[in-house]
Amino acid sequence: MSVALKEIYDREVVPALMKEFGYKNKLAVPRLLKIIINMGIGDEARNPAIVEKHAQELTMIAGQKAVVTHAKKSISNFKIRKGMPVGAKVTLRGERMYNFLYKLVNISLPKVRDFRGTNPNAFDGRGNYALGITEQLIFSEISPEEVTRTQGMDIIIVTSAKTDREARALLEKLGMPFRRNA
Repeated sequence: MSVALKEIYDREVVPALMKEFGYKNKLAVPRLLKIIINMGIGDEARNPAIVEKHAQELTMIAGQKAVVTHAKKSISNFKIRKGMPVGAKVTLRGERMYNFLYKLVNISLPKVRDFRGTNPNAFDGRGNYALGITEQLIFSEISPEEVTRTQGMDIIIVTSAKTDREARALLEKLGMPFRRNA
């Protein structure tokens, strides 16, 4: 799977972007650097079993061990103490990154109910894209019978693009289904 997406990038995306943006060198063409998947647990962070369960789910989704994140400082309004577990995250690079993107675009996003495409305005101004998923059940690795609590996640796609326009062209050519009317 991932090899196919990397081959598509090398064979089709690079020449298309070179022509569209007038790059002289293949190395100047934007590429994917990493994908970060973050799952903030929220109120359930006091229960270590739930934190561990969500970390295991994230590990199954990403194909790489998830790291439990801890609070850097205490926030009394949210009843968070320094050092408490507050979520889990995974940073994907290389083959696992392409494998996850392929799975996300071709298998998981079409499972979202009433899916009309991803938000084309979710770029940060530096060529990075943020995508929010409302529940982990859209991934085929997660068994619905084993889920005790639905949990959303943030997916950040970091590219080497200098502008949002270049990053959007890159992701479109890699198969990201952006909404047309936005």
